[in-house]
Amino acid sequence: MSAEASSKRKAIVEALMELASRRHWDEIEIRDVARAANVSLAEFRDLYPSKGAVLGSFSRQIDRLVLEGTTEDLANEPARERIFDVMMRRFDALAPYKIALRNIARDLQFDPLALAALNSAAINSQRFMLAAAGIPTEGPLGTLKLQGAVMVYANTMRTWFEDDDPSLAKTMARLDRELRRGEQLLERAEDVRRLTAPLRAIGRALVDSRRPSGSYTKRADDGEASNPAAAI
Repeated sequence: MSAEASSKRKAIVEALMELASRRHWDEIEIRDVARAANVSLAEFRDLYPSKGAVLGSFSRQIDRLVLEGTTEDLANEPARERIFDVMMRRFDALAPYKIALRNIARDLQFDPLALAALNSAAINSQRFMLAAAGIPTEGPLGTLKLQGAVMVYANTMRTWFEDDDPSLAKTMARLDRELRRGEQLLERAEDVRRLTAPLRAIGRALVDSRRPSGSYTKRADDGEASNPAAAI
């Protein structure tokens, strides 16, 4: 991407967030954002397909700020402390946009499609936030960790919206509680997974025993394998 295009993308993001700080989400038209960013509608269309896409770009910009500031200083600290640090640094990065984000959250809270899209973007963000904290997200519990991180951050954000104390004492206390609760849930999930391992093994064995022998490697008359993956 050229420097000019990158500059215009950032201008559009800033314009949208500035408008959102003083207007309802559904009152902001694309032409309003383009005008505020000093770009044409054609340029806007080349850079973003919608307001939601601009919001997604904003989220990625915040991700980058947090990731660029990540160090190994807390590498030897407990996992909860590492996550706490990363999430609080994310709140610090979001601080200039607090009013806009509070308005957007209020306006979209009853829009299921918008919430689903925001959740998807939040999962992608938290994937990198957890990576920055040194928390693995692959494996059987990876999805649970990611969705849990999204819920922890969303719940804490509600407190952050109303926390006007520069020290963010209420926000930090809420985040600590949410992380402890999330830790407990993950421990229970791991216990359940461990206890049900024999049952899963039996289930796999039953499925394997009922699967027709050689059904995926049988040769057809024309000499080609009948494996469906062969068509890919």
